[in-house]
Formats: sequence, C-alpha cells, structure tokens
Amino acid sequence: MHPPLALVVQLCDDDGPGRLGHWLRAAGLELEVIRPDLGAELPSELSRYDGLVVLGGPQAAYDPPDVAPYLDPVMALLRRAVADRIPTLGICLGGQLLARALGGVVRRGERGPEIGARLVAKRDAAAEDPVFRGVPFTPDVIQWHYDEIAELPPSAVLLASSPAYPNQAFRVGECAWGLQFHIETTPEMVAEWAVQDRAQATGLGVDVDAALAGAVAAHADVEEVWAPAMTRYAGVVHDAAARRIAAT
Repeated sequence: MHPPLALVVQLCDDDGPGRLGHWLRAAGLELEVIRPDLGAELPSELSRYDGLVVLGGPQAAYDPPDVAPYLDPVMALLRRAVADRIPTLGICLGGQLLARALGGVVRRGERGPEIGARLVAKRDAAAEDPVFRGVPFTPDVIQWHYDEIAELPPSAVLLASSPAYPNQAFRVGECAWGLQFHIETTPEMVAEWAVQDRAQATGLGVDVDAALAGAVAAHADVEEVWAPAMTRYAGVVHDAAARRIAAT
C-alpha cells in the first residue's frame, strides 16, 4: 500500500517545505510539490491526494489576478479541500489565503510587520484540537509578515494569538488549519528573507540583523514544539487516507 500523498503548493523560490517536509516524510507521508507561480496548473479537485499544504511567499493574499493570477485558483483549491474534508495546512501566506478563501479578511498589518522569533499564546479551544492539543501554552514561532488576518472566516475556531495580531492560528471545518507564522523554515531560508527584505523592513523600523539573529537562534525551540505537532497533522492525514480506502 502506498503512503498517504499530500500536495504541497509552493509559491516562491525561497519558501519551500523546508523542515516541515522532513517532519511530514518522517511521519510517513509522501509529498508532491507544485509551483503555480512558475506556471504549473493546479488540479481542479483532490481525489488523488490525502492532504494539502499551502506555503508562504512575498505575495499579498489580496493581490489582483493581473499581479498573481494563480492565487484565485489556490483559494478555489483550499475551498474544495475544506468541503471534501482533506486535511489542510496553510502557512503564513497559505494561512491568509485559507482565511480569505472562506470569507475572512486579509489586509496590510495595521501595527507594522512582525519579523523574527516570537511567542504566540495558545487559546483554550486548542486543548481539544487534534494538532494543537500538545502544543505548549506559549510556543516559539518564526514571524515574517507584513499583512494580517484581520477577520477570521465566520466558522473558524481561533487556536493561537499574539498581542499585535490576534489571529495567529485557526481551524476551519474538521481538519483545515491556518497559521500566520512560520514553522517550516531553516536558518538559511530566513537569512535569504533578511537579504531580500532589508530595505523594506528597515524602512518600517525593524532591526533586521537583530531579528535575523533571534530567528536563527530559535530554530531548535521551534522544532521541539512543531515537529511533534506536524506529526499529529500527519496522523490526521493518515486517518483520512484510511477512511478513503475503506470507502472504496
């Protein structure tokens, strides 16, 4: 029997699956990476797949079709995944697209960018969540965003918050999770973001060198929390795959 297959939607060169890919493969998933930003056509439905992961990128979730024509198809795929109960994970831009696809609001962050290592606070509802239940109360995360999820979809369950931007993690439906923050990064990835964003972030008052140093130093703590959480997400994918096989 083949391992469960997850489709990974990558939206830029420098935010691939990273450590998340290693964690999911170690948990028994097979990954298929697709690049719609490079012209690859997204599937119209997900019958071949047992999970869906949408990664981050420098785009804005509200970019119009003439700027990023592939974002509307990504959101359509996210809606299909939620409707079909395909275990789904959206990270940073992916989480914003999940929120927007289901009726939430994404806009430029009113309190400026969040960049570097940060803590988020788990909400009470997370205690019963299949992925978040084992996450400590204030887990380490990597932040690197200029936009915010200003309003969650009407049916969403809030799972984690921060003082600056309260909608840090949420679940919609039974098995679709959106994260405003990053967990998939390597030190090399955030170093590349620091190079690319230096002028923009500095102009907005960010000490880029300090933010980068903190983010690099936090990677061990991030892995300690989020590798087990992603193993639990993989378990949800395994369970969904087993139900699909049983139904055929």
